Amino acid sequence: MPPYRPGMAHDFDFLQGTWHSTHRRLVAPLTGSDKWEEFTGQQAARPIFGGAGNMDEITFPEKGWGGLTVRLYNAETQMWSLYWISSRRDVIEPPQVGRFADGRGEFFGDDVYEGTPIKVRYVWSDITPKTAHWEQAFSTDDGKTWETNWLMELTRVD
Repeated sequence: MPPYRPGMAHDFDFLQGTWHSTHRRLVAPLTGSDKWEEFTGQQAARPIFGGAGNMDEITFPEKGWGGLTVRLYNAETQMWSLYWISSRRDVIEPPQVGRFADGRGEFFGDDVYEGTPIKVRYVWSDITPKTAHWEQAFSTDDGKTWETNWLMELTRVD
């Protein structure tokens, strides 16, 4: 695995390889519920376009589905666009756009959750050669407040 090199098109170099993941996901986001489910995943990531992008596929054996994230770096804006595709739906979700600063990546986008327009935030943090943390949050008030609804802890396999 290449060393982690923050900045520019190498922000996601840390993710290359195979990972085991543990997940906590809010069962009913945006309802005031505090019931969480826990499950595991297996993930493999690789660079694309000579490092100006990457992709990873994740499977959730306990859930019977998986997903794919494609991340593309725009050298002109120095921003990443992250696209999520789930095996449960036949659409590419709207991108989360953002960048890394001081070892933390924040990515934002607009979406609709069960008929409600929302802002979505992804955060990558606590990145080491063998571990990383990711979380997702929704906002219904244009980003004034956020409800975290998915947490993922990654541990390197290879």
